[in-house]
Amino acid sequence: MSVTTTAAADRSVCAPLPVLGRDVAVPLVTGGEVTYAALDYAASAPALQRVWDDVAAYAPYYGSVHRGAGYLSQLSTDLFENARRTVAAFLDCRPEDQLVFTRSTTDSLNLLARALPADCQVFVFETEHHASLLPWQDHRVTYLDAPRTPRQAVETLERALADRDPHGPALVCVTGASNVTGELWPVRELAAAAHAHGARIVLDAAQLAPHHPVSLRDLDVDWVAFSGHKLYAPFGSGVLAGRADWLRAAEPYLAGGGASRKVTRREDGGVDVEWHESAARHEAGSPNVIGAYAIASACKALTEAGWDTLVAREQHLVETVRAGLARIPEVRVLSLFGDDAPRVGVISFVVDGWNSSHFAAALSAEYGIGVRDGLFCAHPLVRTLLGTDPQTQGECGAPEAAPGEKSLNAIRVSFGAGTPDEHVERFIGAVRELVSDGAKWRYRTEDGRCVPAVG
Repeated sequence: MSVTTTAAADRSVCAPLPVLGRDVAVPLVTGGEVTYAALDYAASAPALQRVWDDVAAYAPYYGSVHRGAGYLSQLSTDLFENARRTVAAFLDCRPEDQLVFTRSTTDSLNLLARALPADCQVFVFETEHHASLLPWQDHRVTYLDAPRTPRQAVETLERALADRDPHGPALVCVTGASNVTGELWPVRELAAAAHAHGARIVLDAAQLAPHHPVSLRDLDVDWVAFSGHKLYAPFGSGVLAGRADWLRAAEPYLAGGGASRKVTRREDGGVDVEWHESAARHEAGSPNVIGAYAIASACKALTEAGWDTLVAREQHLVETVRAGLARIPEVRVLSLFGDDAPRVGVISFVVDGWNSSHFAAALSAEYGIGVRDGLFCAHPLVRTLLGTDPQTQGECGAPEAAPGEKSLNAIRVSFGAGTPDEHVERFIGAVRELVSDGAKWRYRTEDGRCVPAVG
């Protein structure tokens, strides 16, 4: 018996992919219920129904991986390694590349940071998500100022690389799409600049892979990292894929079973360890076979749905949201590269006279719309875009800034392959109504969050 996957359903250009939670009803503080509009895809996208069905089909056959001679263990091992091949194909990996399953993008980039040569210099823009901004602290890090055009990003990197020691190893870390503005970065051009100066480059594709095809060969990046939970997979897993040499030379990310090929006692009482040189070197312990299979299922589902169709539909939603917000004078959309920059379905904005936490709470409590507010784990970037002092913060329940003054944080709306048109239309209508009429309910701060006041 083998585990089979569900067949891809016929889908029209305008139809969203079926996701879990698409029919969930949530209560409103003003009374009644409404179907929940999940517009926080940039944090965690809902799982595709296809992925959930595939995982459920496998669940009765769950067994240990790389550990047993039994049928279920062999089946699970084959499933795990086939998932690795599926994801490698999804990323258009080169034959010599390694693909390591991790817990998340953050885990992937921390793994790579541990694998860097001791004298490696790292170059990273201040615009990065903290997952790609912070893991390099044990190395020499050059933080680059936020560019205002894609061309400026390339020129800034080229100047920084020209000043480095040309004989030492270097790594550039860059996002593919901003988790704040949704803007696409010039990855191919940045990779060319890195390689021209003898540096390597890792792509944080957490926000790119769910929205666009990612090819290591076409982009010519050395590594790519992304998370399953942003790619419509429901479990805590991620991927680091790319060049094998630094990974093979590094000490295992975790020491333990699975990473070790041979362990022997020495006469002095210690132990000698021979580590694997394959991806298993950094996958110690029993692997998350369900998480890996879920990512592979999502990769298949997106590929079979057709990237041209998915991208075209998402761009329609992007244009709808941006046009709707542009008609509300009190709303300012945040951007590094300008209004004409290509972007994915991630848009951040501020509203004159509103505390962003207050506004997001009202969208949820009064309209059943889930968005995100704050600094989005990209504090330097958001503060640069807002022009705010990092020592200040707002308080819920009252306007944080008068019209024309600087906001202290922002609101982010994000969407993707599972978003119905009705959700973005409801969002635009709710923003317009809140700006013109104000909130219908009172709100207060509780544990640092803005929530509806009771009583």
